[in-house]
Amino acid sequence: MQKECPVCGDKIVGRADKKFCGDYCRNAYNNQLNKDSKNLIRNINNLLRKNYRILEELNPKDKTKTTKTKLMAKGFDFQHFTSIYVTKTGNTYYFVYDQGYLPLENDFYAIVKRN
Repeated sequence: MQKECPVCGDKIVGRADKKFCGDYCRNAYNNQLNKDSKNLIRNINNLLRKNYRILEELNPKDKTKTTKTKLMAKGFDFQHFTSIYVTKTGNTYYFVYDQGYLPLENDFYAIVKRN
């Protein structure tokens, strides 16, 4: 029984468990499978990446302080983050992957990096 490549339809020659005729078809199949099929997902991922870059730029030494004005001037979006961490004392940190921020008084923010 001859197997056919699911991408191009050519005959598959080689091992019995081989699924594609070659690297090009394997890559094309996986790229199609893994691409963000919805604009919503792509846009949110772009916002998260932008937020991460801003926090990383402002926090080169794992812990710093900044203002809300500075974050907003760089285009930071406070509605998009990946997780929330509440400390025992009740402080709420918002994280974008391993970069986090804590709202302080007078529109200041502490920026931390989780190790």
